[in-house]
Amino acid sequence: MFATFLQGLALSAAMILPIGPQNAFVMSQGIRRQYHLMIAALCALSDILLICAGIFGGSALLDRSPTLLFLVSWGGVAFLLWFGWGALRAALSAAPQQLQAQVNKQNRWRLVASMMAVTWLNPHVYLDTFVVLGSLGGRLASAERTWFALGAVTASTLWFFGLAILAALLSPWLNTVKAQRVINGVVAMVMWGIALQLARQNLHF
Repeated sequence: MFATFLQGLALSAAMILPIGPQNAFVMSQGIRRQYHLMIAALCALSDILLICAGIFGGSALLDRSPTLLFLVSWGGVAFLLWFGWGALRAALSAAPQQLQAQVNKQNRWRLVASMMAVTWLNPHVYLDTFVVLGSLGGRLASAERTWFALGAVTASTLWFFGLAILAALLSPWLNTVKAQRVINGVVAMVMWGIALQLARQNLHF
């Protein structure tokens, strides 16, 4: 059982480590030290729900409905383009202090709504949790499936809280105009790169 737990842990970690919308959002809130632990907790909870849904039967839903996967993917392309555009605007802003002040005015519920969009409108989340984890975990026996899911959610939880805490600790060095420009520029390029990859997959290029 422990080997199955480690398999779920390793596979989930491999998929969650590359920078994506969730990681970028958690990192940015950690740098600002603005509700970063709450955002990490909500991201972890969302992943727990998605991972368990994928492993315990949700993957079959996407297998039976290519149209649903198609719609989720194109919705994700649109969202990632929008998210990247916002990051690029922040990177190229002539008045970063003003932009930062506007960001800091965001209340808790607006941040929660943004986090939900970053998570639930990101098609990679469904591909990772439903297609990859779900297809592998779903083939296991009932007891092994539980341990596999436990390993996967453990990796997700540790990662999000670790990322939020590390970003907060590095905030004095990363929360500068120059660093923010670089970070937002990288985030914009990554988001647009993921969007392009998804679009190419949907068009069968």
